[in-house]
Formats: sequence, structure tokens, C-alpha cells
Amino acid sequence: MGVPADDMGSSAVKTKGNKMAYYESVLVFRQDLTEPQVKEKAAKFTEIIKEMGGDVKSTEFWGLKNLAYVIRKNRKAHYVMLNIELPGDKITELERRSRIDEDVIRFLNVRVKELATAPSIMMKKNNEEVE
Repeated sequence: MGVPADDMGSSAVKTKGNKMAYYESVLVFRQDLTEPQVKEKAAKFTEIIKEMGGDVKSTEFWGLKNLAYVIRKNRKAHYVMLNIELPGDKITELERRSRIDEDVIRFLNVRVKELATAPSIMMKKNNEEVE
């Protein structure tokens, strides 16, 4: 007697034999890109995720921030966070493509149990600085 698919106790959805996993993906882009270029790059990564069978639930542009140390001659960088749903075996391909892109100086993909619906702490911090 098997357990019904709805009662598996996991928040992930099963599709095509691969379990969908939730990730918070932060991409750090070079400082010399303009905001429209950064948004274009984020859209490119959104397309890559969709082509791999995933979905981008939300995108946050954290803006141009100071780096703790110089990375590839950059003292500042544009930060973008994507909340994504992606099959677990596809995250290595996403990381490979992030590594290849010359405009991405760092990236971090963190698997989470569920995606946050509220704005991240960085977005709240940015809004406080504006006010």
C-alpha cells in the first residue's frame, strides 16, 4: 500500500521524474553595467531557468553595493536575487552558466524549504535608506 502523492510530506512538486526544489539565487554583476543591462541579464537568467523546466517566482534588484573586498578589479557590484523553483538536478547547469557569464563576478544558490513571499531583508533595508 503506497502513500498518496499529496501526502508525501514534501513541499516540492514532482514533475517528469525530477523533484522540483526551491532556491534563492543571488547573482553579483560587474559595477560597470548600467541598471537596464543588469535587468536584461536578470531576464536572460530567467529565460535560462524556464528553458531548464524551472520557474522564477520573484526577482529583487538590490542595487549597486560596496563589496567587502575587490573582486576582479570591482569595488562595487549590482546584486540581484531570484526566487526560483527548479529541478534539483538542473542547478549544476545553472551554476555552470553563471560561471561562464563574464558579467557575473559571484553567485550563490541556496536551497530553501519554501520561498519567502515577503520582501527580503535587503529590500527592506533599501526602502529604509530611501525614506
